[in-house]
Amino acid sequence: MTNGFDISIIARSWPFLLDGLGTSVLVTLVAMVAGLFLGLLLALARLSGRPWLARPAALYVNGFRAVPLILVIFWFYFLVPLIVGRPVGAMPSALIAFSLFEAAYYSEILRAGLQSVRTGQWQAAAASGLRPAQALRFVVLPQALRNMLPVLITQAVILFQDTSLVYVISLRDFMTSAGIVATRENRLVEMYVFAALVYFTLCVSFSALAHVAERRWSHA
Repeated sequence: MTNGFDISIIARSWPFLLDGLGTSVLVTLVAMVAGLFLGLLLALARLSGRPWLARPAALYVNGFRAVPLILVIFWFYFLVPLIVGRPVGAMPSALIAFSLFEAAYYSEILRAGLQSVRTGQWQAAAASGLRPAQALRFVVLPQALRNMLPVLITQAVILFQDTSLVYVISLRDFMTSAGIVATRENRLVEMYVFAALVYFTLCVSFSALAHVAERRWSHA
């Protein structure tokens, strides 16, 4: 047991903790950007009305949503090296696994957002001489983004929290770094309280940002 509450352990271990936090943020950002891009392609494929596009996309989305993320991480860390014939590494495995996994969830968010835009907007864009890709980019997506922004931010928060799962492939994220310091310094209370505060602060800040953006766009 420890004596008292020694907050100085946080300051002394900050460089080590910051390195782990950087890993968590990197995985979050890469998975969010890649997941949104692939998720948009999947959403468009499912909305295309072409079975040869919609069915594989639906299979991908339902398949990834049916398995836990930790299993997907294991797949890419242990199975991909067997396929390519060489080690892939913990960080590339985590980035690929998170990106492909998040794409399935972002796909459903984007699909719902696109469906929330009235069909008349597509027709008006076509009547203005815009090609389908231009109508999507300049007319439909901005309106859909306004509708789905809170859900996108919520998914980003969940994604950031899920980065703690990378410990299973020995990748040192923020939570793993806090656990190492807590065990090494025998300061479990201080480190886990601090870790909870960091997660709470970041998640609340993201939610507040989404709320501000939603209010501004609603009055635009």
